[in-house]
Amino acid sequence: MERRQLLVGAAVLGTSMAVGWYLLYGVPRPLSRMFGKTSIASKSRHITAAASGAPAGKLAVDPSRYPKIHRDDSILEILHGVEVADPYRWLEDPDSKETQEFVSAQNELTSSVLSQCETRQQFNDLLTELFDYPRYSCPRRHGNRYHYSYNTGLQAQGVLYSQGSLEGEESILLDPNKLSDDGTVALSGTAFSKDGQLMAYKLSSGGSDWVYIKVLTVDEETGETTDLEDKLEYVKFSSLAWTHDHKGFFYNKFPEPKKGDLGTETDINLNQQLCYHVLGQPQSKDAIVWACPDHPAWMLGAEVSDDGRFLLISVREGTRPTNQLWYVDLQALPEFSKDAALDFTPFDYNSGPKALPVVKLVDDFEAAYDYVANEGMAFTFQTNYQAPLYRVVRTDIEFPSSPSGWQDVIPEHPKDLLDWAAALKGDVLVACYVADVASKLQIHSLASGSKQREVKLPGIGSVTQFAGKREDSEFFFGFSSFTEPGATYRLDTASSNTEPQLFRQTKLKGGYAPAPEFVTKQEFATSKDGTRVPMFITHKKGTPLDGTAPTLLYGYGGFNINLTPGFSPTRLAFMLGYGGVLAVANLRGGGEYGLKWHDGGTHGNKQNVFDDFQACAEYLADNKYTSADKLIIQGGSNGGLLVAACSNQRPDLFGAVIAQVGVMDMLRFHKFTIGHAWTSDYGNPDHAEDFAYIHPYSPVHNVRAPTGGTGQYPAMIITTGDHDDRVVPLHSHKLTAILQHVLAGHEDSPQRNPLITRIDVRAGHGAGKPTKKVIEEAADSFGFAAKVIGAKWVKE
Repeated sequence: MERRQLLVGAAVLGTSMAVGWYLLYGVPRPLSRMFGKTSIASKSRHITAAASGAPAGKLAVDPSRYPKIHRDDSILEILHGVEVADPYRWLEDPDSKETQEFVSAQNELTSSVLSQCETRQQFNDLLTELFDYPRYSCPRRHGNRYHYSYNTGLQAQGVLYSQGSLEGEESILLDPNKLSDDGTVALSGTAFSKDGQLMAYKLSSGGSDWVYIKVLTVDEETGETTDLEDKLEYVKFSSLAWTHDHKGFFYNKFPEPKKGDLGTETDINLNQQLCYHVLGQPQSKDAIVWACPDHPAWMLGAEVSDDGRFLLISVREGTRPTNQLWYVDLQALPEFSKDAALDFTPFDYNSGPKALPVVKLVDDFEAAYDYVANEGMAFTFQTNYQAPLYRVVRTDIEFPSSPSGWQDVIPEHPKDLLDWAAALKGDVLVACYVADVASKLQIHSLASGSKQREVKLPGIGSVTQFAGKREDSEFFFGFSSFTEPGATYRLDTASSNTEPQLFRQTKLKGGYAPAPEFVTKQEFATSKDGTRVPMFITHKKGTPLDGTAPTLLYGYGGFNINLTPGFSPTRLAFMLGYGGVLAVANLRGGGEYGLKWHDGGTHGNKQNVFDDFQACAEYLADNKYTSADKLIIQGGSNGGLLVAACSNQRPDLFGAVIAQVGVMDMLRFHKFTIGHAWTSDYGNPDHAEDFAYIHPYSPVHNVRAPTGGTGQYPAMIITTGDHDDRVVPLHSHKLTAILQHVLAGHEDSPQRNPLITRIDVRAGHGAGKPTKKVIEEAADSFGFAAKVIGAKWVKE
């Protein structure tokens, strides 16, 4: 079976993220709970104002300039014995006249503030130049043809190409840029039939997580395509898995939403269904293969085994790194006729007279199990069962047993994280490890698991993509680092040449070759509890390290996301344009060091993530990379929560804050769209013991004017999109309103550092955002931050 493309690093939101799974299913890791039978009161942290204010920036906004925002002081609730006000709950309705007026007024203020940021256009121009380089995905073979994505540089969306051989003539398979005038329709996933002559593909619009599925035929000789009439709607977080008869595929859908403008609603997403679509049939005829009405929050993933015999169903509950594992022997199911598609109608979950013959190989949520390969009934899985750093195991499903009895193929490594494993033709198993936050690639025996050799990588960096199939001996992988835009390599495991061959080198236009001019090093900060926190620091050689360098500190710290080294034109523009230093912190809550590292930053341990990040900020100042008034912090989604919480707790450490699409209302996040899935990382504020540790760091509930120093918060720009149905805009709206009221709500307020928000239209959580929108948001955010910290433009 073709292995999925691996999007590594979860770089900055607004670029290519792990499309449907960010804050949902990025192979998440399990949780630890801090609370036993200890009383809630003893674990609650008293909420107080910060002792010191933030440095005064070089850009000021008088309190009188902020919009007058209505407060509804009648919204007062007693939650687990604590009085909680929610005066801006009306902002939860995105369609109300009041919310639309709020958005308009905020954008007007932001526009006027940004007009004072002199280097914004220079940053835009440089970033446009740096973004204008060719970007390729790894080629993937489907049937007799190879397919890959290619963006010439500034195209809104990458284009899908096809060729008969690696040296053959290229033809366009699908160009999303022709599907909308503004470039906001994006290709969010594809699945080819076994023979490569059919492609099901998912399209999103305006940045929403909602997609619709279309199908086209592919001529195996010419690559010419024909669109079929099939169209499947109300699809979100969906699998795409063809049966090997090429007549249909499995996918996921939700009940039809109440609202027509998909992506702007806030309704909770529950009761996902696994369906089977037969080509040529209307969607209304699709059988519901499985549903979980007794567990409406469960999510169902589908995969067809390499030999086409088995349907594998992965059942997940939230974002925990655990799943139940079921299977169906497709050979045992009836067909309409010898040449017809599989008939799931008799097994329709709602209307079928028969029960689908599902075998529950694992029926608990104790560990994660990911399919690697099978030989008949002998299945190979990657798992974290009794292995915090993961291992590869094998079991014979003909003789089912507990996972405790499954055979080790590749045992757990003593210190490195097994990120993924993929089987190729013959006795070949490719294993990718993360060792101190950098990638390692190895070849093992699939039969015995023994290591055959190390695959030499170009340096310290990340394997960003992988493309290989069970029936092929060749595979491709992408590699990049903080200063290298990347390259694609090919390795044929059946060849006598054991070294990967450079297949395609990515080069920046305009003569930029940043790698020789920059230095990257890994250093460790010491967190509050003594934990060593790794951090990659990159800067141009010769940068004065005397505490005056403009510095960007980026963090995430959650949902098992590994922030491994990766290239970003935006970060390079910051370093080149302002002579800046880049620091990427690997915080607890991520997955860089396996389950224990993740556990250390979830549930009752979430404060560790904020402590880690603050320790990194202090380290940068103590070691003369920068100083508080020159430090910009940035984070998106869970990282937006991170930088907002840290701004509340230690405003004195930062000069400017870029908070992107953040989870800001931690007492109500689980009530909107897919937020309920995140309770496995954050906890559930409806539960008293979880509320006790969530409430003290929830950004919208902890804004307090600092009692000392300048009495200010750092300058903040809070970004969101009107079609973000992952972390809905109300989070950013509420925090903006509360910041402006508490810190600048009266004329004699000392707050002069700007507190603004940028609300994009036809934009979502980040995935599929057109290149032009990515550049514009980055130019606004970094132009603003640079003005605040007094960064000069040094690029000639």
